[in-house]
Amino acid sequence: MLFADCHAHIVDPDRFPFAPNHGYRPLPRERGAREAFTAMLAGAGVTHALLVQPSCYGYDNAALLDAVAHGGGRFRAIVVVPLDASSEYLAGMAAAGAVGVRFNLVSHRGDTLEDPRAPGFLARIRALGWHAEVFAHDEQWPVIAPVLRQAGVRVLVDHFGIRDPTAGIASPGFRAVLALGRDGIAAVKLAEPFRTDPTLLVPFADALLAEFGTERCVWGSDWPFLNMPHRPSYAEALEVLSRFVNRAEDRARILSETPARLFGFDDPA
Repeated sequence: MLFADCHAHIVDPDRFPFAPNHGYRPLPRERGAREAFTAMLAGAGVTHALLVQPSCYGYDNAALLDAVAHGGGRFRAIVVVPLDASSEYLAGMAAAGAVGVRFNLVSHRGDTLEDPRAPGFLARIRALGWHAEVFAHDEQWPVIAPVLRQAGVRVLVDHFGIRDPTAGIASPGFRAVLALGRDGIAAVKLAEPFRTDPTLLVPFADALLAEFGTERCVWGSDWPFLNMPHRPSYAEALEVLSRFVNRAEDRARILSETPARLFGFDDPA
């Protein structure tokens, strides 16, 4: 049965040096090469993965695409590229296994979606059927949600769509995220709960499931667990999903059917 981890990173500075002056610098304990990731997935019974470009590599997607190339067709990629990337360049990325672009407004370029070039770039993404994966601060969502909605692009919301859970589910930022789900133009990742107390995220998960439905929710481990005060095991990262999704059949949909449809994963042989 297909079983997908929809948020993980390759962090391998020995083979792929970090880009200078870009993003969060992973600690030595936060590194993870493709061989280690593949072995860990096999041990956990996970068949597929959506790999996401971390900010430490900037626009250099070499580590990410190397893992996809060696993944036997089981991996897809969310890349980070400049706004002036051409349709031809993006098509080459698609051929290499990319299914979307990440807009990391937290630790890469916070103003990307407010750039005058953003609408044209989003149109090129839309033409490919790609996802615009967005990692944003809470206060940014009311500003960027109309941009994404007007572009008509498929949206993929990072990390529950929340940065500060103490703001509550009625905060303007989270309401903007829920509206994207209500409009049917976005999917959301139930990933990275360990940067806060996971119990604080339960009401957010309930609200997301109500507006997005299990057909537009996916799970991700966030391996190799970057910038977390508590570094979980992979088993913990998977187990925590049951705190947010009570029914086994709903968890199965989130782990299998939904990622297969959204990202073009094939059932394992």
